[in-house]
Amino acid sequence: MVGNALHREIAEALIRAGKHVLCEKPLADTLESAKAMAEAEQATDTVTAVGFTYRRNAAIAEIAKLVHEGHLGEINHFEGRYWCDYGVDPNTPMAWRYSGPMGSGALGDVGSHLIDTAELICGPLVSVSGGAMMTSIKQRPVAKGHVTRGTALDTSAVEMADVTNDDVATFTGHFASGAVGTFSCSRVAWNMPNAMMLDVLGTKGRASWDLARCGEIKLDDVASPAGLGGARQVLVNPTFPYFARGSSMAFGGVGLTQIEQFTYQAYAFLQQSPASPRARCRRARPSPTATAKCSSPTPWPAPRPTVVPPSTSPPSTSDPGPSTRPGSPPTTTSHIQGTTRRDSYGTQLRRLHRLPVRPTPGSRPRRPQGGRPDRRRGQRRRLHPLPTLPR
Repeated sequence: MVGNALHREIAEALIRAGKHVLCEKPLADTLESAKAMAEAEQATDTVTAVGFTYRRNAAIAEIAKLVHEGHLGEINHFEGRYWCDYGVDPNTPMAWRYSGPMGSGALGDVGSHLIDTAELICGPLVSVSGGAMMTSIKQRPVAKGHVTRGTALDTSAVEMADVTNDDVATFTGHFASGAVGTFSCSRVAWNMPNAMMLDVLGTKGRASWDLARCGEIKLDDVASPAGLGGARQVLVNPTFPYFARGSSMAFGGVGLTQIEQFTYQAYAFLQQSPASPRARCRRARPSPTATAKCSSPTPWPAPRPTVVPPSTSPPSTSDPGPSTRPGSPPTTTSHIQGTTRRDSYGTQLRRLHRLPVRPTPGSRPRRPQGGRPDRRRGQRRRLHPLPTLPR
């Protein structure tokens, strides 16, 4: 990671070299630099993007889908806040995050995520008003040596430098749809390391999300029976965007973290590369066949179908077959070393990992230190039990 002021120099050099560029947010430290970077991208065939990872969060993308499909009715209000405490200690040393014009502090650092998330859900902002910014800590100590992750310094005899940008920023905005938004961001929120929360309110329902409970959304809509309305918890599950094709264990209750957003973002960026099959499909000459193969009726990726290799073993007469319980997870069959084994989300079987053969003398096998006799001449199977998951 480098300072925002260096984004333009690095990105333009990569574009000139014909490289694809995924730039961390914010795009640049000034509007002029951001416009120059956009113009440089327009003049080439390279793929460029900005790293707004929250649009790849399965829960947030699901809320956006609910809004776009009209499930919450006409949206009238978006409320978002992103509060952090990485700058709350006045002894945290001076760094590039604390220098620059007003608006390049908390607003540019965490507020940019909030704005992009709001536009993903509610559409483009067309105007802003009522902006207020303030600097809570006016000076910070200058680090003389190596400092890791903003470690606080002893300020008894150090040089101090002025903080020139915002610790706190708030504003209101109007969306092209007619909805209004209220935004609040801070880097000096006491004891809130990384707190992002949002609420979306419409004429037929509301939805909420909290980064502290990343793997769920709260939903309240007209589907509730009379007298039983109220926000209900909906866990991220394979019907949510990105989750079915991105999670290693894609079923409700597994959970989700902020870190996985970077994985989904990297995958989405690679799919835009001209070398990817999806990009080649987009560039193909339009035809009914190409449209059927490449297009999707919605912008959300569909779950990847499970491909089961054909079995060479005779079917077992005691095999109960796929589960038919309502709501039960799908069952797949795996083929390991010529045997058929049934895995389900409810029960995880023990996996057999065969170790490579180790050459041993032609004498009798030795007893391993602290283990059982090695009757396979250096080749043993280790059993790694996996935890049993709740049905």
